[in-house]
Amino acid sequence: MTTLTVLVPVYNEQHLVAASLERLQVLEQSPLLQRLQVIVIDDSSRDRTPQVLAGFAAARGIRLEPALPHAPRGPGANPVIERGSGRHGSTDWVFLQQARNGGKGSAIRAGLARADGEITVIHDADLEYHPRDLLRFLPVFVEEQADAVFGSRFAGGQARRALLFRHEIGNRLLTFLTNLVTNVNLTDMETCYKAVRTTLLRSIPLVSNDFRLEPELTIKLAKREARIFEVPISYSGRTYQEGKKIGWRDGFRALGAILRFWWSDHVYQEDAWGSQILGRLGRAPRFNAWMADTIRPFCGQRILEIGSGTGNLTKRLIPRDQYVASDINPLYLQTLEALTADRPYLDVTLTDVTRGETFPQLAAGFDTVVCLNVVEHVDDDVGALRNIRAVLAPAGRAIVLVPQGPEVFGTLDEVLGHRRRYTVASLHALAAAAGFEVKQLVHFNRVGRPAWWLNGKLLKRRDFGLGQIFMLNLLTPLFRLIDGSLPFDALSLIAVMAPIAAPGEAATIAPASGAAPR
Repeated sequence: MTTLTVLVPVYNEQHLVAASLERLQVLEQSPLLQRLQVIVIDDSSRDRTPQVLAGFAAARGIRLEPALPHAPRGPGANPVIERGSGRHGSTDWVFLQQARNGGKGSAIRAGLARADGEITVIHDADLEYHPRDLLRFLPVFVEEQADAVFGSRFAGGQARRALLFRHEIGNRLLTFLTNLVTNVNLTDMETCYKAVRTTLLRSIPLVSNDFRLEPELTIKLAKREARIFEVPISYSGRTYQEGKKIGWRDGFRALGAILRFWWSDHVYQEDAWGSQILGRLGRAPRFNAWMADTIRPFCGQRILEIGSGTGNLTKRLIPRDQYVASDINPLYLQTLEALTADRPYLDVTLTDVTRGETFPQLAAGFDTVVCLNVVEHVDDDVGALRNIRAVLAPAGRAIVLVPQGPEVFGTLDEVLGHRRRYTVASLHALAAAAGFEVKQLVHFNRVGRPAWWLNGKLLKRRDFGLGQIFMLNLLTPLFRLIDGSLPFDALSLIAVMAPIAAPGEAATIAPASGAAPR
């Protein structure tokens, strides 16, 4: 069972909006739907739409406040009022109005702020789409662990009105270009029917106010590695004489949006976990591969990874006999969960390195705990390593990466939430205090140290330039070749630690094949 919110942006649809809303009652037939919420957002319509909505609500026992006077276009906030709300049958209705016409994207953001269903879908206020098709969306979320489901007008729905061939060619071209930049094989990017898990949708910063919302949302979902599915839908398109609003100018705007959002990596709302800046670092897959190749020789077959993020490292270390990926960021956990659908050996859990009770347990213990870029974030780093030791097998190993060099601590460390940077001596002392012995120490990423000092210490920047991340990814193969020969300290240290054995326990660590350079 699940809950669904339907967002209905409305602008100048006095003749069709009531019939369109009436159709939504078909959703109450779904056995998978525990609750339905419909949020109608009047985008400051200038025809009789506000009066039609008031009559529609009154027929369901809901009284609406008078419509707002139209505010002039211009900069500044666009106030949103709730004209009224109430329950009819098994549907909760909410009627909102924007003070000025802000466009489809603006109306969607206004409605999304009030959405409380587990899934949110967009439904236009005309009669081009039929909500009965949404009944086939819900099982995909339940059975396929989908993050988003798009309704495709070109994938063989029950019925499709034949008209506007040139308009269809434009849609297919925009879909092709979107697929090209995302590497996702959609058949209909411009579809109105996009259903997305609400927590995911709310975490994406949507900035488009018009029909550029369609490529923006699609590209950002792809960049968030969402599991996107398509379901064929019927379509009864209307002509421009009948009120169709999208035109050729919108097509050119969409082309610009595809280019803009292909380059942009603004895919996370600002949050307490620094998701946006960490997401930017994820745009260097070659660097992530370098890190994975460095630690892979030390990894066993029963792995717990702490601080998995969106799975950049996870995907490079699996498959294993058993692999548990973990994080404390709920957005990352949602992304990680999508990886488990066809990987029976992979589990995902919330694990807080500072709270031992949150750690997953294995009867024989994990033979490897991978903990990269985590312990520098917590106040009690000794306690964190003790929690790791508690879930390790006696002959297991912890692979711990920390930033090196207190002298280069700067604004980048602050924005990432680093409490400290380590030295070789302080890392050995930390390991000993937690009951570990450092068996091998890898000096990793010397080449990154000058850039870190320049950006965080000298220029006092608080983010990484997208161009810098692009160059990092491009030049990583060269960096891997020269890193060991550079004459200055590495930016990070990777310690392979073994528990110090209690009397009667084995005190050895299994030899590593193809050990990384010291």
